[in-house]
Amino acid sequence: MTQGSQLQRLVEVMNQLRSPGGCPWDAEQTHESLLKYLLEESYEFVDAVAGGDRVDMREELGDVLLQVYFHARIAEDHPSDPFSIEDVAQGIADKLIRRHPHVFAGVEVKTSEDVLQNWEDIKKKEKGRTSALDGIAMAQPALPLIEKLLYRAEKYNVDLHTPSLADISGDADEGAVGQALLAVIAWAHTNGIDAEAALRKEALKLSEQVSAIEAR
Repeated sequence: MTQGSQLQRLVEVMNQLRSPGGCPWDAEQTHESLLKYLLEESYEFVDAVAGGDRVDMREELGDVLLQVYFHARIAEDHPSDPFSIEDVAQGIADKLIRRHPHVFAGVEVKTSEDVLQNWEDIKKKEKGRTSALDGIAMAQPALPLIEKLLYRAEKYNVDLHTPSLADISGDADEGAVGQALLAVIAWAHTNGIDAEAALRKEALKLSEQVSAIEAR
């Protein structure tokens, strides 16, 4: 079977699970009830990538894909504003074409930085954004949230004042710790380092230390 037919097969499987006579648990799920699984599966795929296990990567990416199809199937049942996986696919394909004019519309670019700038400019026009804060998911974890805020401030020419590492002194309280963390993340951002990835690597090293100590 072709790849396309397997994607269609997944549509059919999800439809059977959600339809009368299918699975009671699947039929009861909502967008809200599935959110935790979307996050869990995404993190499990991150672990698989970090571990370099191709078998795990394929399986975990399938679990992420399941969540996308599951949400799309739930969306079909909305009484007034339904949409399907076909609508989702059409929307993202159209967006990719619009956001890559250097590929589909003859616009010339020289570097990947030009590509990113074009992407931001096009998105800004499409969304009618006037603030650097528009479209930022404030519910995301604090570290990537700060990275996103710093990135957007740069793109919108907002001159932020962030603490420097030299400013960190005195007793540790919530405010002081927050300022210290902000200073480190801003320091990483200024130097082109992904603070989340850097901290994740240190966390993995820490977990290896724990395992080594427990194995003694």
